[in-house]
Amino acid sequence: MNAVIAVSLLIFFFMGVPIAIAIGLASIAGIQFGSNLPLLLVAQRMFVGLDSFPLMAIPLFILAGNLMSAGGISRRLVELAKALVGGIQGGLACSCVLTCMMFASVSGSSVATTFAIGSILIPAMVKHGYGKPLAASIQASSAELGVLIPPSIPLILYGVSTETSVGQLFIAGFGPGLLVASALMVTVLVICRLRGIGTHDGDDRQALWPAFVNAVPALLVPFVIIGGIYAGVFTPTEASVAAVACAIVVGMICYRELPLKALPGILRQTVISTTTIMLIISAAALFSFLIARSGLPGEVANWIKTVFSEPWSFLLAVNVLLLIVGMFIETSAAILVLAPILTPVAVSFGINPVHFGLVVVVNLALGMITPPLGVNLFAACAVAKIPLEKIIPQLIWFVLVVFCCLMLITYIPAITLWPVEIFMGS
Repeated sequence: MNAVIAVSLLIFFFMGVPIAIAIGLASIAGIQFGSNLPLLLVAQRMFVGLDSFPLMAIPLFILAGNLMSAGGISRRLVELAKALVGGIQGGLACSCVLTCMMFASVSGSSVATTFAIGSILIPAMVKHGYGKPLAASIQASSAELGVLIPPSIPLILYGVSTETSVGQLFIAGFGPGLLVASALMVTVLVICRLRGIGTHDGDDRQALWPAFVNAVPALLVPFVIIGGIYAGVFTPTEASVAAVACAIVVGMICYRELPLKALPGILRQTVISTTTIMLIISAAALFSFLIARSGLPGEVANWIKTVFSEPWSFLLAVNVLLLIVGMFIETSAAILVLAPILTPVAVSFGINPVHFGLVVVVNLALGMITPPLGVNLFAACAVAKIPLEKIIPQLIWFVLVVFCCLMLITYIPAITLWPVEIFMGS
């Protein structure tokens, strides 16, 4: 059965079949031609894969991000970030990183962050002489903070697929998120200084106090969500409902930029994004069930233990594998297929599953900004209206910086686990 699934999957990939359809059809082929299982199993396992309380957070966080973008919240966050760091050379680029970090604390999606923030800051950076390729590269790299800073949709998927605490994963995401954000800020400052650009970034920014006052309602949204989760007021799934409620109140009442007539379009956009992710999840659930039933995870685990005798070598091999996978396979599908196989092996090496989860997610986040299928690249290029090949030369430095951060996160577990120890005492 495994051979039938693997061959079918490769054929569908080369044919350009969408990832969710490819996984589903390969699984059906494995059942039909490689086993004596009934086809009724397809509908059953795909339904079971979606029958999970934590997964309810995904459409609601997507909706919250869309409401924030349409309701003027993202624009206020941009103005605040510009007021904080926009006065220095390269401050506009730093504002992009800082705003993406703040927006990520509600949206949970890097693509949503790219469109919401990039539509404002990419034109602004181009106006200040950054050039479209560099501006798009900065935006694409910064937006990957959307999957590191909690709440994060990939972290939810990892937690559900490996039965790891989503709350602990959210808390653990702060260390890697802050590390990557800091590294990106230093990188853009160095680039701007060396190239002599960004010298007039502070010309059109607001004063700090007015910008802060205008952004207070926007800042309350992530404060309520993150604070509520860590204070134990609500679960991460319930926090997604609070995110939507806060986004509606702030957009409609505080800023009055979210009219009722805009809601149908926002809901439609959310439904399209949600169904895409959910189809991948359900197909991957069927795929994972068949792979687990075949005994492949156990065989892979035994092989890995034979080849890699030390945790450091295992982590290095995982990084290489996931970096390659992340370049070609969508993040959600990669997590749902590989995490249930690799996490038990990591635990057998004494690696904390929460730490390993962040290693997996940071790896795949890097895949979002690497060709040929980096989703953040396509989103940033769409906003900047440039072809993908023009962005690649400017992107190399950011990829190298994030890769260095990945190595630190991989081999210094304290970066990931210290927030968990502080907040949860474990």
